[in-house]
Amino acid sequence: MSGYDLKFDENSLIPVIIQDYDNNEVLTLGYMDINAFNKSIETGYVHYYSRSKERIRIKGEVSGNTQEIKNIMIDCDNDSLLIKVIQKGNACHLGNKSCFRNLDEKINKNYIDYSLEVLLNLEDLIYKTKENPRENSYTTYLFNSGEENIRKKVGEEAVETILAKTNDRIIYETSDLLYHLLVYLSYNNIKIYDIMNELNKRKK
Repeated sequence: MSGYDLKFDENSLIPVIIQDYDNNEVLTLGYMDINAFNKSIETGYVHYYSRSKERIRIKGEVSGNTQEIKNIMIDCDNDSLLIKVIQKGNACHLGNKSCFRNLDEKINKNYIDYSLEVLLNLEDLIYKTKENPRENSYTTYLFNSGEENIRKKVGEEAVETILAKTNDRIIYETSDLLYHLLVYLSYNNIKIYDIMNELNKRKK
């Protein structure tokens, strides 16, 4: 790559910090491989290498929340980048402007709230199963059974949840409900961040 001396890690990736061009707010942290970097330079919009999907993607390819590049800086060791952008919409896939939040809010809680991460990991597994069906997989069975059957299962689990008599049973049935609801959303190509964006609108 002529003119640049980027140092990529053992996975051929370089970390990229994204910062708001207008107010310097740190928006997110992503990764680029050489092709994503070149694509970003070529188009003027941030492209990342998605480690989960193992491919290059432009930021906002689904949400439309693109990041227009205004300035690119490299650190003194040439192994990380700082890119200032004009952010369209929210940077975070959970519907927030920034992916970063005050750590004190978490520390002051009486528990570690990792529930959303669990849902996101489950959602990712469901999408991967949808794209690459697995033998003897219940998720694959649901996708193959069609939307009507998936709807039926969501309804059944909702009824079982509201009929549960003990806290343990409510937790168990709610887990079943959330799983089947994620399958239903995946069937219709709806992501959790779409739901979060809608909920975020209702805060006002």
